[in-house]
Amino acid sequence: MTIIARASAVSHVGRVRSNNQDSAFVGEHVFLVADGMGGHAGGDVASAIVAKYVAENDVAFPTTDDAENGLARLLVEGNRQIADAVDEHPELRGMGTTSDAISLVGDKLVLAHIGDSRVYRFHESELTQETVDHTFVQRLVDAGRITPEEALVHPRRSVLMRVLGDVETEPEIDTFVTDAVIGDRWLLCSDGLSSYVDESRIAATLRNSVSLSSREVADELVQLALDNGAPDNVTVVVLEIGDTQLEPLEPKLVGSAANPLRYASKRQRRQSQLIPNLLHPLRRAGSRPEDEEFVPPTDEFLDRLIADDRKRRRVRQVSWLVGILLFVSALAGAGALSYAWTQEQYFVAESDGYVAIYQGVQQPLGPIELSHVVEVTDIPVNHIADYQRGQVEVGITATSLEDARDVVERLRSAVDA
Repeated sequence: MTIIARASAVSHVGRVRSNNQDSAFVGEHVFLVADGMGGHAGGDVASAIVAKYVAENDVAFPTTDDAENGLARLLVEGNRQIADAVDEHPELRGMGTTSDAISLVGDKLVLAHIGDSRVYRFHESELTQETVDHTFVQRLVDAGRITPEEALVHPRRSVLMRVLGDVETEPEIDTFVTDAVIGDRWLLCSDGLSSYVDESRIAATLRNSVSLSSREVADELVQLALDNGAPDNVTVVVLEIGDTQLEPLEPKLVGSAANPLRYASKRQRRQSQLIPNLLHPLRRAGSRPEDEEFVPPTDEFLDRLIADDRKRRRVRQVSWLVGILLFVSALAGAGALSYAWTQEQYFVAESDGYVAIYQGVQQPLGPIELSHVVEVTDIPVNHIADYQRGQVEVGITATSLEDARDVVERLRSAVDA
C-alpha cells in the first residue's frame, strides 16, 4: 500500500523581511505551500487565508478526478475568501498568494498549482521541476524569446501572471496526476528557496539526507537558502512516499498561517470571512525587496510588456555597441600612440652578418615586428671584438638616429684599431 511515510513543513522569515508572508500546511491528506504577495497590502493575510481554509478541509479524495476537482475548488474558495477580506478591509486591496497543493490517492499523486511556488520530484537521485511558473519571463521562455538563464536575471522576473487574490473571481488552477513511487521525495517550496539555491544543491541535499527525518531535511533546505543570503521568506514542505509509516502525520500550519485568525461576521456574503489579527503589524512591516507583482494576463498587457522588453533590449544593445565602439576607439588611439613612440626609438644590431641601424623596438608584438632596418654598414660583425659582437647580437639601444650612428662609429674605430 502506498502512503505518505513522513512529511514536514518549515518556514523562515529570511535575511531581510520583517514579517513572514509565506504559509504552509502539512495535513493527513493535503499538503500546501502558499507565498503571499502585496507587501503592505497583505501578502501574509492572503497566504494565511488559503492555508487555513485548506487545513479546515483536509479530507481524503476517493478518486484522482475527485482530487483534481477538490484541490482546485479549495484554492478557488480560498481566492473567494481573500476577496471577502478585501471587501471588509479595503486597505488589503492588491494582496494575493501563490499556492501549490498535493494529495495522495491510491498510488497516484494529484497536484494543484498557481503562481511561481514550485513542486519538485526527487526520483532515483534526480530532481525534476513538476510545475511550470506562471510568470511573465516563463512565457517569454516558452515562446523562445529568452533563455532560461536570461530569465534568472530578467528585470520582469517578479511579474506573476496568475495568483489567488482579489482580481479574478475564478482563477485558472493547473492540476495534474502523476505516479506515486515508493522512495520518492516531493518538495513544495516558495521562491525563497528556488530563487536562491541551485537545483543541483537541492538535489545533493535530498540525496545525502536519506537517514534524516523530514523535519531535518526541511531545516537543511531552509538553511541552504539562508546561507546564500536569501532576503525573501523561505518555506518548504518535504514529503516521502513509502509503504511503511516512518513518522506520524500530525496536521501543522507554519509561517503566517500559524498565527491565530479572527472571523469577521459583519457581512455574510459568504459563509466565512477570515480576518487575521496580523493586520496592524502588517502595516508597519518594511517593504519587500524585489516585490512580486501580479498583472492581469490580457493580450493587450502582454503586448505592452513585450514591447517594453524589446525597447529595453534595443537600448541595452545600443548602449553595448556605443561602449564597444568607444573602447575600440580608445584602444586604437592608444595603439597608434604606442606605435608612434616605437618609431622614435633606434638600436644597433646585426643584419645579414653586418652591423646595421634599426628604427623601432626589438620586441615584436606577437607576429608583428615593430622595427625595420634604416642603414646597413660595411662592418662585418665577425671583425669586431667578442664582447662587442655579443652586444651587437643582443642589440645596442640608442636614443636617436644620430646616437645610433655614433655607436656605429665607435664600433668602426675598434675594427680599424
